[in-house]
Amino acid sequence: MKFGNLISFKVFMLCNLITSGVFSQQHKLNTRWIKERRDVEKTTVLLNNERGLIPLKDLTDNRMVSVSFDSKYAPAFDRVLNLHAKVESVDARGYLGKSGRMGDLSYDLKFFNTIIVQISADQLQDNQVLNFITDNQKNKQIIIAAFGGKEVLSRLNDLSVPIIWTQHYSVEAVDYVAQAIFGGLPVTARLMFDISKKYRKGAGFDTEVIRLTYTVPEELGINSKDLQKPVDAIIAEAIAQRATPSAVLMLIKDGKVILNQAFGSHTYEGGQKTKTTDIYDLASVTKITATTPAVMRLFEERKLNLDTPVSAYIPKAWDTDKRNIPVRQVMLHEAGFVPFIPFFKDIKANDFRRDSSAAYPVAASQNYYFRKGFFKDMMWPLMLNSALRDTGKYVYSDLSMYFMKEIVESITSQPLESYVQENFYKPLGMQRAGYNPLYRFPKEQIVPTEVDTLFRNTLLQGYVHDPGASMVGGISGHAGLFGSATDLAIFYQMLLNGGTYGGIRYFKPETIKTFSSKQSRTSRRGLGFDRSDVKTEYPSKLASGNTFGHTGYTGIRLWVDRDVNLIYILLTNRVHPVTSNKLNDLSISSRLMDSIYEVLSKTE
Repeated sequence: MKFGNLISFKVFMLCNLITSGVFSQQHKLNTRWIKERRDVEKTTVLLNNERGLIPLKDLTDNRMVSVSFDSKYAPAFDRVLNLHAKVESVDARGYLGKSGRMGDLSYDLKFFNTIIVQISADQLQDNQVLNFITDNQKNKQIIIAAFGGKEVLSRLNDLSVPIIWTQHYSVEAVDYVAQAIFGGLPVTARLMFDISKKYRKGAGFDTEVIRLTYTVPEELGINSKDLQKPVDAIIAEAIAQRATPSAVLMLIKDGKVILNQAFGSHTYEGGQKTKTTDIYDLASVTKITATTPAVMRLFEERKLNLDTPVSAYIPKAWDTDKRNIPVRQVMLHEAGFVPFIPFFKDIKANDFRRDSSAAYPVAASQNYYFRKGFFKDMMWPLMLNSALRDTGKYVYSDLSMYFMKEIVESITSQPLESYVQENFYKPLGMQRAGYNPLYRFPKEQIVPTEVDTLFRNTLLQGYVHDPGASMVGGISGHAGLFGSATDLAIFYQMLLNGGTYGGIRYFKPETIKTFSSKQSRTSRRGLGFDRSDVKTEYPSKLASGNTFGHTGYTGIRLWVDRDVNLIYILLTNRVHPVTSNKLNDLSISSRLMDSIYEVLSKTE
């Protein structure tokens, strides 16, 4: 294989991690990849890290940019950085050569507070590059990713900013350094020789892994052939049988992403191929990724008591038969609520318009806007006055999370969507997670769901699929959240870690255990979370009884198995263009999980 073709393949592998093709060849390439990356690890040294800047921790309001003066490996480096956080890319070659252009580069970067500079020995021959770093280290947080021989460090001797240096300059090297900046990989090596009085033999700082590691199955002793073959076959069957036009499957084992692969296209007509970064409507996974975490935080802060009646937090519930229902029963779906209310059947002509205005600001789709106060005047009273049935027994109900959203917002005095963004998504680096994604992302990055025929009469893409959630502007406690597989991987690795991620604690371990373990006498449920059932072999005949997660109506499956240290994420749009039950009829997800567990069992 020619050198250029090998680089192209490796860059592609970094983006997809697991590639299709000849399985035996893939296994050999992955094995070689691991060997070469371990060689890089032995020579990767962190210097000038007295303040502990590396690995980067809190990502909130940290506007980051990666600056390269050589394009050779910059795309690979920047792609890996963006697996962990949003990092803009700037090709600085055009600023070189002319007097004053480095000042222009600094000006163009003035709104960034962290600058990651990729350099090798060749670029440091140009004094403009070194002057740029020196000038900006006064006001910016500078991180140097240096590649090549020891002469690189000699040129950087007068700098005080963190430097991650490796003698290698390859795809494996830029992968390692990029992950190390965010704590996806550790740095433990020391200088093996003297460079200067400042950089002497034995110098270097240690770092620990604090975020997901992106790798290949072979690192865990798994032959990628054994994993890939059944996965490809099962998902190909799902697409061929029109169970779903698209899918993204992500597997995290022991904190390592060993598979992150996209399948099919956004629609059956083809056209736009699915990407691992695509944004899906997460449907009821909203319950455990937005509302339940907010409840957990308030529970920890002792601002919410699970055994207090909902009327203590929702005054309007005091004059209803809901007043004495404890929060715990609501979270367990044992409050006696009806499963759902078909609100769309009560829409009157004056409740909506086809164009938005100050009087009709609530967007259900691009051409359907509800009047201001529609939830307060119509939907909320219907819920408050709905019938109670079989209180104390398990009846899954979307009303539960409507109520919990109201409780969270009442306690925090903050909209749910901004609360979870500020407290979880932004600091964790969940770049695409959030409500109403069309406000932040191009439509093409969002996977379409159903052609709604209930009342919106349009293809839904970027607008929530759930009818009730759409009638409150796409922001609800039971549905409305959108996100990518990576967003979910980050959040649930945090839970699997016992509440820490990126060096920050979000929950106490005991809080996670309380909410995700079995808490009901009448069902398998936890507080907000669904759980496995060994007797019924749900969600897999091989899943342990210590598995928690949830499913989403649009075709989302998310499960965390504590006993195996495994996170399983399957995103599909099975409801496109109309809802199909084939995903369940063909047992696609359970068969995928079974095959994955079987492969993992061979490595134990």
